[in-house]
Amino acid sequence: MSVLKSNIDQSVRRQSRLRGDDFLRYLPIIVFVVVLGLLAIFVPNFFTPRNIVNILMQASALGLMAIGLTAVLIGGGIDLSIPSVMAMSAVFGAMIMRDGAHPLVGVLVMLGTAMVAGCINGYAVAYLKMIPFVVTLAMMTIATGTSIWVTNSISVAGIPEAFTNTILTRLWIVPVPVFFVAAVTLVVAFWLKRSVFGRWLYAVGTNERTARVSGIPTARVLFGTYVFSSFFAGMAAILLTARLNSAAATMGNDGVVLDVVSSAVVGGVSIYGGVGSPLGAVLGAIIITMISNSMNMMQVSFFTSLIVKGVVIIAFVALDSLRRR
Repeated sequence: MSVLKSNIDQSVRRQSRLRGDDFLRYLPIIVFVVVLGLLAIFVPNFFTPRNIVNILMQASALGLMAIGLTAVLIGGGIDLSIPSVMAMSAVFGAMIMRDGAHPLVGVLVMLGTAMVAGCINGYAVAYLKMIPFVVTLAMMTIATGTSIWVTNSISVAGIPEAFTNTILTRLWIVPVPVFFVAAVTLVVAFWLKRSVFGRWLYAVGTNERTARVSGIPTARVLFGTYVFSSFFAGMAAILLTARLNSAAATMGNDGVVLDVVSSAVVGGVSIYGGVGSPLGAVLGAIIITMISNSMNMMQVSFFTSLIVKGVVIIAFVALDSLRRR
């Protein structure tokens, strides 16, 4: 009788956990629909073609950084340096293009600079067993300091028109980067779900010790996630430099860090590891961008928007904690 009761209790807990998983899986979509409804009521001018295109363009760079952070979070880590690495890469690429280098060289410099930072983060975390929070916080400080030092806190202008015109090419009224980010998101989502590395990554994030015992090269997987996240920071640097037609250290300020983390968390990526999807992260980036955009239109102060985003992060982390009980 006791065995039967135990089996029933386990079945009930399992079904409850599955319902919780399903709820969190669709939560970003639910939030997206709710936010759209609220904006339709309180911000009448929100749904204009020009504003929607502007939101999608702003969300493109944020979405790329959120995809990079998603991989790190799935593996059980954290990367606070993504926006700062993005800014440093943008500054270096913009400076070399300003001095006469071909735009393609500038693009390669941005990607290369970002990946060097990612290799340092990954090696420190995966092989030196340093704490991810401390490592990436230090890299954030180094990248920000480097950007300020090489620019003297002045924006780098003089970007070649060939660079900006190529990146910002439009199909109809929609900039190409929007389509590019959508395609990249689908490719990365498929890759994480179907590839061996993707399965290893979810296994490491769920239980690193068990994954190691099972023969998964956990150090290589963790190292790869930080290089991956920095690569996406480099791609975000390319888009932002083209959109702003300049580069500066302020591109990776603390507000951007909050937006990237908010995008991943709102998109259903667990800060505890093992759960998340690039699709959710990009949807989260669109939601966060919509919130910021609508608050600007309603002339809400910047500091109030920071409070709102902070509350959103706490709420979604709390939901994730409840799901794991």
